[in-house]
Amino acid sequence: MTPHKPASRSAQPNGHHIYGHEHPESERKREGGFTLWFTGLSGSGKTTIAHQVGPELDRRGCIVEYLDGDTVRTHLSKGLGFSKEDRDTNIERIGWVASRLTRQGGAVIAAAISPYEETRRYARTLVEEWGTFVEVHVATSVEECARRDVKGLYEKAFAGEITGFTGVDDPYEEPVSPELRIDTEQHEPEESARIILAKLEELGLVPAEVAA
Repeated sequence: MTPHKPASRSAQPNGHHIYGHEHPESERKREGGFTLWFTGLSGSGKTTIAHQVGPELDRRGCIVEYLDGDTVRTHLSKGLGFSKEDRDTNIERIGWVASRLTRQGGAVIAAAISPYEETRRYARTLVEEWGTFVEVHVATSVEECARRDVKGLYEKAFAGEITGFTGVDDPYEEPVSPELRIDTEQHEPEESARIILAKLEELGLVPAEVAA
């Protein structure tokens, strides 16, 4: 367990203060939980591959929970912007929820750009207190992501109409030592999913596929 932090206090608009208290926490956990963390540029294929992997994990008996970056921003992180501070807060929230679900034995699939190495390491630390963290770098060039972009966001970013866009005028720090690096310009989503599932089998996180 990590050491308990002192109670924190945050000021609210109405002048009241909310005190965050650390509560006594059990050391118990359900075995088998892990987090599969997809990181990569917008349009790299994170969600597409995640949606190939998830149903197969479910079929093999895992309790699958998705923490997709866009979905999280409409619920857990609603109201956050895209400054570095807000991006870090978003990833820290995803990491914290992933750690709770991992503790309960879930197979968590987190798919978010998560552009900064330090924040990804923090998410890993949270999860690894309770289970295995498997980082998958979905490595796709900016040029290919822009080619795939049906919303035209990259075009606007290149033109300066959108600022702070990851991979264009805001940095994406590639993972130093991910468990897997998937080149989506070489592998189709189905093949990428097979590579990931094979890695999870190798790590003993999911049962091997049984031939019919």
